Amino acid sequence: MSDNFPPPPPEQPQPAPHTPAQAGPEPERSSPQPPPSPWAREPWAAPAPAGPARKGRTGLIVTLVLGVSFALVGAVVVLVYSLMQSAWDSAALSPERPGSSSSAPYTEEDEEEPDEEPEFDTDGTADVTITKCTRDSLIDWPHAELEVVNGTGSTAAYVAYVSFVDRDGELVSEGLAVAEDVAPGEKAKMTAQGTGEAPEGTKCRLDRVQRDAM
Repeated sequence: MSDNFPPPPPEQPQPAPHTPAQAGPEPERSSPQPPPSPWAREPWAAPAPAGPARKGRTGLIVTLVLGVSFALVGAVVVLVYSLMQSAWDSAALSPERPGSSSSAPYTEEDEEEPDEEPEFDTDGTADVTITKCTRDSLIDWPHAELEVVNGTGSTAAYVAYVSFVDRDGELVSEGLAVAEDVAPGEKAKMTAQGTGEAPEGTKCRLDRVQRDAM
């Protein structure tokens, strides 16, 4: 070798390789769990069965409610009865008002007078004459034919009442005849019809005549 190169350095002692101690199997590492979501629903859990204490409390509440209701109803009934009794007592003790029918003694003048029948003008009898008195040949009902002559100075209406009597004068039937708007001096025909069978020899009798000026 040439003298120009330096000699190699001396060999250094090498450390012995480190052999790791025999150890057991490394434990498995659990993966990190994500944090719970705020919108996640909690798992449903069945409600705990009601115990005997709740049943007893419910029964007590129902009993109290019913008792209070009955008490209120009874109070209202008593109040209404008291008010009605007071009203009755006040009406019984109140003095009678003057002028009432109970305060004045009863007199015959208090009775309502019956309505008087209107008075008819019976002077028209002279204006009416029975011209025919006969009996129907089929049904034996009597009828009378009359004639009216207006003897007044104004138009008038006539109602003639006729009685049908047998030979002995006993009433058999009745009828009436009507004539309207009979002018002064004018003549008019009327017929009065009886009802029911009449024996032979029945007579017609003019009872009265109502005359009304128009």
